[in-house]
Amino acid sequence: MLQPLPNPTNLIDLTYRQLLDAIADGTLAPGQRIRQAELALSFGISRQPVSHALHLLKREGLVEEHGKKGLRVVPLDLVRIGELYQVRQAIDGLAARLAAEQVRAREADKLELAGLRVQLEDGRDYSDATPVPVLVRADTDFHKSIYRLSGNSAIEDMTAPLWPHLMRAMAGVLHRQGYAETIWRREHPAILEAILAGDAAKAEAEAISHAAGAARMTAERLRSNAA
Repeated sequence: MLQPLPNPTNLIDLTYRQLLDAIADGTLAPGQRIRQAELALSFGISRQPVSHALHLLKREGLVEEHGKKGLRVVPLDLVRIGELYQVRQAIDGLAARLAAEQVRAREADKLELAGLRVQLEDGRDYSDATPVPVLVRADTDFHKSIYRLSGNSAIEDMTAPLWPHLMRAMAGVLHRQGYAETIWRREHPAILEAILAGDAAKAEAEAISHAAGAARMTAERLRSNAA
């Protein structure tokens, strides 16, 4: 839910970030019309920072002009999402491999390892009743933690612009019956167990398999919606 914003010095940035989060986690759904006046009223601010924030989102390919009706959230594109998941499979595999190597060399960040264990434990409580935005954020945080654990800061830097687009696709899949439980009781644990064991090859394989499965389900979902 969009929340009223305070009156800080950098109102444009706060407006942009809240809209970015809302688009990424599906609160503002693909294809949904955007009315500046309604957003400004929801935030309790003037239209100007909303207009500037929407301009930034247009530049990132998340918002687009929609005829005489104004703006809308960009619909999901099957080809583009497929390309993003191809990249994600490679990066997730690399990150998991590097993270396992860090563990094996006893150079892994202990705080990140502890955080991953906590995330995994929290994830066991997720179910079909868990709100999709919560699932999207938790899933994203898990993978970003592995990126940081890899010890290669370029991985997180390079993927930062891609995550909002990937998260929108995830929002369309994570509500499927049983999927949250599959992720948090089977797939994520398998990745983390391999990392903790220092098994780089297995960690890489599990991460790639997880991303490939998500890609297949996302493609099926988008084709179903288009039919």
